[in-house]
Order: sequence, then C-alpha cells, then structure tokens
Amino acid sequence: MKRLYLILLLLSGFLSALAQDEASTEAPDTVKAGAYIINIHDINFRDKEYTIRFWLWMLYDNPSFDFSTQIDIPNAKDIEKPEPLMDLVDGQTWQLMKMKCTMKQNWKVDDFPFDKQHLTVHVENTVYDNNALVYVLDHDGSAYDRELTIDGWNISKFEITTSTNEYTTVFGDPSSDALHSEYASFNINMDIERDAWGLFAKIFIGMYIAFLISIISFSLRPSELEPRFGLPVGGLFAAVGNKYIIDSLLPESTSFTLVDTLHTVTFLGILATLLVSALSLKYFDNEQFDKSAKANRLGSRLVIGLYVIINLVLVGLAIY
Repeated sequence: MKRLYLILLLLSGFLSALAQDEASTEAPDTVKAGAYIINIHDINFRDKEYTIRFWLWMLYDNPSFDFSTQIDIPNAKDIEKPEPLMDLVDGQTWQLMKMKCTMKQNWKVDDFPFDKQHLTVHVENTVYDNNALVYVLDHDGSAYDRELTIDGWNISKFEITTSTNEYTTVFGDPSSDALHSEYASFNINMDIERDAWGLFAKIFIGMYIAFLISIISFSLRPSELEPRFGLPVGGLFAAVGNKYIIDSLLPESTSFTLVDTLHTVTFLGILATLLVSALSLKYFDNEQFDKSAKANRLGSRLVIGLYVIINLVLVGLAIY
C-alpha cells in the first residue's frame, strides 16, 4: 500500500511539473500588423534624418495590449503621439493609428548623386517581449500611397517584415536572471533611388567648367605666361569652391566618395595642365620650338583624354 502511495505521489509530482513546463512554454500572443505609407518628406542629409507619415494598425486578442501608449520606434528621433481609433471586430481589438516620425538615417553617400537608400522603421512594444507578443504580417493591406512622390527619388521596393531585436539588458527586471532580452519587431522597409542626372549636372557643372577653363591654356603660346598659367590656377580655385559647396550638403564621411574622387581627378587634371605648360615653356625658352609644340600637343591630348575616360569610368561604376 505504501508503495502504491509512493507511486501516486511521484506521478502527481511529475504531472505537476509537466503542467508548469507547458505553462512556461505557452505560445505568445500574436498581433496582426500592417502599415500604409502616406508621405516621406524633409529628407536631410546633413542632419541624417527624414520625416515619414503612415497609418499603422494592429489586430489582437489580448486586452492588455495598447499600442498607443506602449509603442516604440527605436530608430526614430521623434515620435508624434498618435490618436488611436479602436474597435472590436469578431472579438478582437482593432487599433488604428496615424503616425508621424522623424527618423534617424545613416545615409550612404559613396555614390552620391547616384545613391540608393534603404529606409526602415522598426515598431516594437515597450512592455511585452517576444515571449508574450509576436507579429504576423498583413501583406494584403500594407502598401504605400500610389500618388506618393519623393522629390528627386523613385521608390524601387516596399515590404513589411518581422524580426527580433536583442538588448544586452533586462532593464532592471527583478523577476529575470537573464543577461539579455528580446523584443519582436514589425518592420517597414523601403528602397529609394535618386533620379540623379539633373542633380549631377547642377552640382558638377562648376567643376567641369573649371577644368575647361584650365585647358584653354593649351591653345595659347608658351611665351604668354600670364594667361598660360593664370587660367589653370583660376580653374583650380573654382573647382575647390565647387567642392566646398557640395560638401556642405552632405554628412560627414570617412570614406572616399564619388564627389571626392571626381574633384580629386579634376585637381590632378589641372595640375597636369600646369606641368605640360611648364615643359612646353622650357623647350620654348631653349629655342626648341618643335619640341615645345609637340609637348603641348601630345600633353593636351593626354590630359584631356585621360580626364574624360576616368570620369566616364567613375560615373559608370557609381550607376551600376
């Protein structure tokens, strides 16, 4: 009889532990999420930000969820407090919010103005981690306004995704002995490409005119020192000024961008123009007039030809 009691006691403990284990591994509540982009504006490269306005909706069963007060967008600089619309649909809570956020953005300017940018908005719940809440996607309802236009840009891709964001802290939660926490994230992703040729002409026309001014010196006699050397020097100052103007529009970057490369090629091209003039003048002063003319002719063709080819290659690589 004692043996029977012992067996029943062990079995009861086992079933209790199993029930607790099942409770601890209970599936998290699901939230069906979707978004509709209304507008993207105030794109600011210098301050590394842009503004986005969009509708965001959530459909869920758990009455404890309230995204109007629990919502967080970690990569936003500022979130305008939404005024939610709420309703019950077939026993589920439907919450609709009109969002306006100023987003942080690390702009990629290596190929500016032929740059392509990836915009992402991460939406999280500040109260419930991924053990209590996960997202499912409303693909059918999510899109962007077909009349949405971003000045100077074309939208090449739009999608919504889910992911898990890991934080190396539990934010002081005394009930947890873990070293990190994970929160489900609903993501709005957009790829935009710049409509670049007009902007390219506007920002680089000064640089190319500066180079054209400098190569006019090839048409002058080597003995005409003032215009022969003054034109390239004037072109050099114009190219430097053009670069400062463009740099004022872009964020700080440690990489060598297309803007830096094209201006460097222009600086070297103007320097080569001066070197050809100096060599031609040397032959002219030594009364080696044939060598002077030949150095001027071959040097001008080499400088102009290399400059054009290098520019075409660099721009082609940036586009493709």
